[in-house]
Formats: sequence, structure tokens, C-alpha cells
Amino acid sequence: MSSSDRSPDSAGKVIVGKITAAFGVHGWIRIYSYTEPEENLFEYSGLQLEGNGQKPFSIKIEEWKPHGKGFVAYLKGCDTRTQADLYRGMQFSVPETALADLEEGDYYWSQLIGLKVQSVGKRLFGCVGSMLETGANDVLVVKACDNSIDKKERLIPYLPGTVVQNVDLDSEMITVDWDEDF
Repeated sequence: MSSSDRSPDSAGKVIVGKITAAFGVHGWIRIYSYTEPEENLFEYSGLQLEGNGQKPFSIKIEEWKPHGKGFVAYLKGCDTRTQADLYRGMQFSVPETALADLEEGDYYWSQLIGLKVQSVGKRLFGCVGSMLETGANDVLVVKACDNSIDKKERLIPYLPGTVVQNVDLDSEMITVDWDEDF
């Protein structure tokens, strides 16, 4: 499974990273990547920035390098800390068509977010609200929705063949072997 995140107002696009802060005085920014491996963020063509009440716009990353748990980068035309501060909180997006094809049974997180989750006994737990990366395995964060069995949020390990029995993108349903009391 590959991580990426879909913004609710970004139909046809996938969020692949975000700007967390300005870095230094020469317009550099701090970036957190949602891609796997993290450096893949810098390989996409058609990279856009969106958020902070602005319409999405194309952006060019001129330079980048690893720094701490993320990256620092210089965006073309962003030459001061004041300019870089304006980008804080904005997200990088790419068209869904820019994503690499995955092997059968592999999914991007953005494909799973929003899907309904049901037990093998067809009891609806809710919808995938987000995903977590724990190191050992990814986790589905399942939030209650209309017709779910209760209002509980559930953390369900994404373990295909063990916990996750089926992912059906066409019917927008994930079937899990998971006790409803967890």
C-alpha cells in the first residue's frame, strides 16, 4: 500500500505533501511528504500547491534536500522568508493520472479513504476517515457514518488476507474480519 492523501475538495487530484514552515531567510520551506518513498514527491510533474483559500496553482521546486524528518526546498520565485511564510499549511497535489500503476491488490491511501468498512458478517462499522502509518502496518481509521452499527471510531490494522478480507473499489466497500467490540 502506498501513502498519499486526498483532499475533499480536490477531485481528480491526490495530495502528496504539505508545507509545514518557512526555513531560513532566503525563501526556503519545510516540506512533509506523504509519498513512499518520501523522495517521490520531487519526481512528479504537474505539481500544484493548494490551500489557504487560494485556487490551486502550478509550482516548480528548484532545489530540495533532506532535513530532519522531512525536506527543505526552494520554490521558484520564493526568495524571502516573508514569501515562504505565505505558503505555510499549503498542500502539494498531483493529478491522479500522475500516480504510478500499482500491482493487483495494492492501493493508494487516497483510494481507501471514504470507503465503507463492513465485517465479514456484513455489519457496517463506518467509513475510512484517514490512515495511519505505524511502522508495523498501516491502520484504517474508521469513523461512524449513516447506518453504521454505532458511533465508535475504530482503528483497524490494514493486514490483507488476515484482517482485510476484500477491497472492492467499485462498490466502495472494504470487508474486514474484525470484532465489532474492538
